[in-house]
Amino acid sequence: MGMWASLDAMWEMPAEKRIFGAVLLFSWTVYLWETFLAQRQRRIYKTTTHVPPELGQIMDSETFEKSRLYQLDKSTFSFWSGLYSEIEGTLILLFGGIPYLWRVSGRFCGHAGFGPEYEITQSLVFLLLATLFSALTGLPWSLYNTFVIEEKHGFNQQTLGFFMKDAVKKFIVTQCILLPVSSLLLYIIKIGGDYFFIYAWLFTLVVSLVLVTIYADYIAPLFDKFTPLPEGKLKQEIEVMAKSIDFPLTKVYVVEGSKRSSHSNAYFYGFFKNKRIVLFDTLLEEYSVLNKDILEEPGMEPRKDGEGDSEEIKAKVKNKKQGCKNEEVLAVLGHELGHWKLGHTVKNIIISQVLSFCLTVLSRRFEFQADAFAKKLGKAKDLYSALIKLNKDNLGFPVSDWLFSMWHYSHPPLLERLQALENSKQD
Repeated sequence: MGMWASLDAMWEMPAEKRIFGAVLLFSWTVYLWETFLAQRQRRIYKTTTHVPPELGQIMDSETFEKSRLYQLDKSTFSFWSGLYSEIEGTLILLFGGIPYLWRVSGRFCGHAGFGPEYEITQSLVFLLLATLFSALTGLPWSLYNTFVIEEKHGFNQQTLGFFMKDAVKKFIVTQCILLPVSSLLLYIIKIGGDYFFIYAWLFTLVVSLVLVTIYADYIAPLFDKFTPLPEGKLKQEIEVMAKSIDFPLTKVYVVEGSKRSSHSNAYFYGFFKNKRIVLFDTLLEEYSVLNKDILEEPGMEPRKDGEGDSEEIKAKVKNKKQGCKNEEVLAVLGHELGHWKLGHTVKNIIISQVLSFCLTVLSRRFEFQADAFAKKLGKAKDLYSALIKLNKDNLGFPVSDWLFSMWHYSHPPLLERLQALENSKQD
């Protein structure tokens, strides 16, 4: 009877209090569910201290232990940062942080002479203050993650000055995009009438597509240096592979990711007949600055973007060989081009408008399909070795709790992908 009485009392509350309570309940329910899953995976990191027999041929014990410790540190950081964010959000709701920022933005508009009729202006000032508060409160966590965890495990390549300059630049660029887009969205909501939510959804969809289109050409270069892949065997083989599947490749870029991190990646972008491929320099064994003593490289100019002199950079360079050989790079690209050929990019955009969990499930299926496409290109053996190298370079932990993996991993676990490729290699 007590539970039903409590429910009846809740429904007798004013609507705004019911909404407030529902928001808090939903937020903490999601947080506790995510924490439960993370603790399941953390148990895997703690108890799996030796290389499983099925991984003995592809991972040495030293790399396995480095990966385990790295993931443990990331798990601990994620727990405390997540708990802080949840408590911070709860306190903001309980103590009226949002109404307070709204009043501050209103007073600012009044002092600036905008007047009470400028509701959209007040909303934009409120949004600016909210994002500034979020950036400032998140800065210590970001600093700790970069200069403690990533530094400890050999991934960080940034100096403090470069990091802070980058953070300021990101905030300014974000506001230059967010404020005009938000003003248009608020105007659409204001004039949209009973069907404003449909117009707002269509507007956000169009904005998302535009940002995807312009990001690599106009936004990413503000933060990273993109240079055309030099003429040579690798570029020729990439062009031949793209042509063989009618991929409308126009340019191949190398992005200087090594000035931030030794993590590696590759992707393609562009719509219609204007596709570009981007390779992180850390992916290319022959190109990565992390594999070279940059002070002895002839013809290489020192960096001029303020992140440190050559002595500082030299101190950051780790004495390890990383990245992939040309054949393995081509195999990785064969996988990425498989996503294009099989229409995964468009499908992901459509699915993302529906439900994130469905996107995760289908994304895993798409990864297997893209691997299978690379097999058809004759790249199974090279993709197999590339996946092992990339897992090693990024200290990926190959053992996962099944429930955590199912909920979070958009890519299948390494072992499952290798087993699928192994079948084709035997064939």
